Amino acid sequence: MSKFFLTTVAFFLYSLPLAAQSSPVRSPAFEQLLKSVEHKYIEAANIPVPRLAKDAASGDVKDDRYWVSVWAADKYERTKILETGVDIIEIGDNKISGIAHKNTLPILSEKGFVVEDKIPLSSYITTFLKDFPPEDAAYHNYDEMIAVLKSLAENNSDIASLYSIGKTVEGREIWNLRINSSVKGDAKTDKPGAVFMGEHHAREHLSVEVPLLFAVWLLENRNREDVRNYIYTLDIHILPMINPDGAEYDISTGKYKWHRKNMRKNPDGNIGVDLNRNYDFRWGGAGASHYTYSDTYCGPSAFSEPESQAVKRFMEKHRNITTLISYHTYSELVLYPWGGIYEPVENEQDRKAFIAMAKKMAQLTGYTAKQSSDLYAATGDTCDWAYGELGTFAFTFELSPKGGWYSGGFYPGPGVIENTVKKNIDAAMYLMSVTADPHSAAK
Repeated sequence: MSKFFLTTVAFFLYSLPLAAQSSPVRSPAFEQLLKSVEHKYIEAANIPVPRLAKDAASGDVKDDRYWVSVWAADKYERTKILETGVDIIEIGDNKISGIAHKNTLPILSEKGFVVEDKIPLSSYITTFLKDFPPEDAAYHNYDEMIAVLKSLAENNSDIASLYSIGKTVEGREIWNLRINSSVKGDAKTDKPGAVFMGEHHAREHLSVEVPLLFAVWLLENRNREDVRNYIYTLDIHILPMINPDGAEYDISTGKYKWHRKNMRKNPDGNIGVDLNRNYDFRWGGAGASHYTYSDTYCGPSAFSEPESQAVKRFMEKHRNITTLISYHTYSELVLYPWGGIYEPVENEQDRKAFIAMAKKMAQLTGYTAKQSSDLYAATGDTCDWAYGELGTFAFTFELSPKGGWYSGGFYPGPGVIENTVKKNIDAAMYLMSVTADPHSAAK
């Protein structure tokens, strides 16, 4: 069964009451599929997902990483832990939890950090066959994402176009669905622009669903007054999968791999660069890992990777873009610059706008708004670069779950998709309402 139909059905009940001003025509074939597909969606969403059940078959997979808990008193210590190569995923009152390569463990000890616990990551990886596991079939892999985007562009060709902003290390296209009533493809426009992008990090599959399904919702509701106004006055770009190589690798061999990076083959044999540490803004500084085996390896140089280069070229060509959301998982946060330094944004007018927008979007989603470096300092990320170099009001959204390990973490199952996307539709609509004048958010 096509996931495009499943996507449409999942949002049919949500979009219908919001689209009272238009009466979309639904073919008999769609009506016939409605009950069947909706049943499959609900059935999948209700499957219990024992994410942490130990997999006896996982011993045959070589993985030198551990899930670790390390004592850390504050954001300054958390930054130092990042620099050892730990990928911090969860933050408690006095400690962090995350992923560390075996080579990182002695470095932590040398730096005086206490590792409270460590669990071989390979002991807790879910088994499935060559794609998302059956219980996660609602998620879109790369080809399925492309099919949805192509269908949206073809069925809304008067206002939507689909094109690639560049290729990945392994030669996959990075697709952008552009919604604009006056230009198509990569043509320039003076309309204020908004960007919604997902999956810089391979294992964060929910970050694909949010922008992808937002695109479905927008075009299904294109005749609603406020949506129509944005379509005709703004330049909307939706790039659901910045790291398709890593995303496909994460679901390719029978087990979720907890893979974060792209698929760059480093000279020493280690795989990948963290694309969200590879942007050229304070690159390689605080919080950066220069160890190739680390999940947060920042690369040999800024913009060393074709994926981050593609985003750079895209953003630099479209200087009309004023707002951006980069979706990640997880923790339910709305984060704003700076992420690479502890100091706040220097420009008072910009800072007030960032805070006002973040608070409003946090209110709409139920998330928590904060400056990125309140967690820890991490240089070279997308949003610091977009704001620091281009003046774009850029936000990082950490999606569901709020807790992690025992709530599914990066693999929370299909039951979270609908609620997460609904909440983030409201936030995205709000962002578009201030895209023409971001400073208006603070007035």
